[in-house]
Amino acid sequence: MTNKQRPIMILGCTSDAGKSLVVTAICRLLANRGVKVAPFKAQNMSNNAAITKDGLEIGRAQYLQAIAAKTTPSALMNPVLLKPSADTFSQVIINGKVDSVISNMPWMERKKLLWPKVLSALSQLQDEYEQVVIEGAGSPAEINLRQGDIVNMSVALACQADVYLVSDIDRGGSFAHLLGTWACLAPEEQKLIKGFVLNKFRGDPALLGNAMQWLEDKTGIPTVANLPYHRHQLPEEDSFRLANNWQHGVINVALIYYPYASNMDEFDALSHQQDINLVPVSECQDLSVFDAIILPGSKNSGKSLAFLQENGLDKQIHAFSKTGKLVLGVCGGLQILGQHINDPLKLEDGNKKALGLLDISTTLAHNKATKQVNLQWLEQKLEAYEIHHGKSVVLNDTVHSFIAEHIGWQQGNVYATYLHGLFDNKVFYNWFMAQFNAPQNGIDWKEHINQELDNLANMFEEHGWL
Repeated sequence: MTNKQRPIMILGCTSDAGKSLVVTAICRLLANRGVKVAPFKAQNMSNNAAITKDGLEIGRAQYLQAIAAKTTPSALMNPVLLKPSADTFSQVIINGKVDSVISNMPWMERKKLLWPKVLSALSQLQDEYEQVVIEGAGSPAEINLRQGDIVNMSVALACQADVYLVSDIDRGGSFAHLLGTWACLAPEEQKLIKGFVLNKFRGDPALLGNAMQWLEDKTGIPTVANLPYHRHQLPEEDSFRLANNWQHGVINVALIYYPYASNMDEFDALSHQQDINLVPVSECQDLSVFDAIILPGSKNSGKSLAFLQENGLDKQIHAFSKTGKLVLGVCGGLQILGQHINDPLKLEDGNKKALGLLDISTTLAHNKATKQVNLQWLEQKLEAYEIHHGKSVVLNDTVHSFIAEHIGWQQGNVYATYLHGLFDNKVFYNWFMAQFNAPQNGIDWKEHINQELDNLANMFEEHGWL
């Protein structure tokens, strides 16, 4: 691979240092300059996934980075995706498809099978694009993980990338993090580091004094950028940071937040609307004060259901449903609202008696449905995607189709669907608000995200090193 262009690679001193955002910024900046650019992350761990046009599954962060790069998202951009479904188990997605054999292999035995997939995907991207921007994972200084590394310095060495090491200065200890991380690398790895990046800086840059020169004296590597703390409304890679409380004078919606909740980024469009207050609820409480409740997707619906039953939230959801207010279940939430979750293959947590608020029954199947969905609803275009193992069937004629047959149902005030990404659509947001006789002023969320990407690129243009 050494005869190809040198990729740019962004590594972090810690998780959450801002690697994903920096890669996203670079992709949009280069794309705006007319460069044919693509993102790449060899291995990602996240339950926030996206579906490509050809029905393949990749990390949500790489999907967004591809949008930033103004190119079509591809499984090549994230050849290995790990989706945690238990404390010590993750489903392994290889080139967009579930690989059950590798999923059940010990961690350290996987590299010999995964590494060729990583190299092949990266090589294909380098053949197709002028510039590849690579994201690492966690920290390259995790000594205990280096033997099985397929995402950090192994990738950097294989393609001889120009590596930039990012530290979250808002967290504190940045210069120690940068120096310590660099010191943990082998000499041939240190030679690839082209610059240090301070991220999430707030305040007067003069307060940094001569610290950057001190760091360069120790390592021979310059600090090439001091990126300011940048507020944005882009999807988070794999964390959920909504921390709203119930508020007077607005529509309050409870978002039930259970273990293994997935694709939580699909509620970003709802959480940023001024007429709605979206409140995460993970502890048993009186839900009657809310105007609606949403049960999101789950990578393990059985365990998520057990969590609700153990802490008493199941009874509160039952009580809420009797008020006649709106209950909405998405994917795993749909399964939890039904009568039964049958798990004959032990894909998740075994057979479960569900909440019983919707007369459907779900059976988890080996084959996973992964596809983009485009349809007309309420005489408008609606774009969404499916990503689920479950197959649900209606148990009686009191259950009616919702949005589309066989993937969504309604019974009284309980609505449920296998479609993800609904709130990105103006038509669905307006339908949701109409249930409260509230202003139906949905925005074009895709265009909003596009503007957010340009704002991010403009910030990087001013403060970055490219």
